[in-house]
Amino acid sequence: MIEIIVKVTIGEKSYQTNVVAQKGTANEEIIKLAEEQVRRQWSL
Repeated sequence: MIEIIVKVTIGEKSYQTNVVAQKGTANEEIIKLAEEQVRRQWSL
């Protein structure tokens, strides 16, 4: 498992979040996880 810091832009705002994923996880999957996490955390 690795921890990755991801910057996500939703609308006109940018959010930074940490994602924990298996080593070798595709970038697209990590970005998707980050976007879902930000939407859940900020109720977007």
